[in-house]
Amino acid sequence: MKGGLAALAGSGVISAGAAFAAEADSGQRLVRIAKRALEQHTAQIPFQDRVGLADFSAPSWRPRFHLVDMTSGKVSSFLVAHGRGSDPRHTGLLQKFSNRPGSNATSAGAYRTDAEYVGKYGRSMRLEGLDPENSNAYARAIVIHAAWYVGDEMIEKYGKLGRSEGCFAFCEDDRNEVLARLGEGRLLYAGKF
Repeated sequence: MKGGLAALAGSGVISAGAAFAAEADSGQRLVRIAKRALEQHTAQIPFQDRVGLADFSAPSWRPRFHLVDMTSGKVSSFLVAHGRGSDPRHTGLLQKFSNRPGSNATSAGAYRTDAEYVGKYGRSMRLEGLDPENSNAYARAIVIHAAWYVGDEMIEKYGKLGRSEGCFAFCEDDRNEVLARLGEGRLLYAGKF
């Protein structure tokens, strides 16, 4: 994982052994969450080797999008923005989910990754909502894309990331890695866990 407990260990706040044990526990927890989400949607997900998990219980200044390799158990974590409608006062904490068109909010639930395209934000990926809580994702144009308001420099300057209109927005380098590794036909699961 980028940042997080390993960074605290490097700063001397907690021991390196405790940090790495906690990261291993966190990684195992994320693998269990990914397995449960896959079990619920197995018929709709053709490729089950990797899963994207967006844990919006964490604040926007922490890496909270996790790519889980289901074979090795390896987890890579990234910064990701949530929707402005989910955090109206811009606290950096997701307050609520919504599937309503025009809400500019993040929707919870399972998504199947769809085709890549080049649009307003460059290289992007469409998402199809698989649950009642995110069934409007395609119509709302909820996608994976890069955004200028996501990155360490935003956290350094403002203490949090900017907000999307409900999309999963990454910094450009992370977006490229997420799209390359997640690819089409895989599960992205969003919630608070």
